[in-house]
Amino acid sequence: MMGISIWQLMIVLLIVVMLFGTKRLRGLGSDLGGAISGFRRSMSDGDNAASAETVKHEAK
Repeated sequence: MMGISIWQLMIVLLIVVMLFGTKRLRGLGSDLGGAISGFRRSMSDGDNAASAETVKHEAK
């Protein structure tokens, strides 16, 4: 089968590090982590608001 070997992944990683540098990749990783964290927080806030709205309508 034609799969991606570990050596091919290492070469791609090396090229990416050479093109962008470790500092920029670290910043990109932290920005991506912050975006995912914000998305999860907004999703949980939306779920909490929806359940509170449901409880309010059921109480009437």
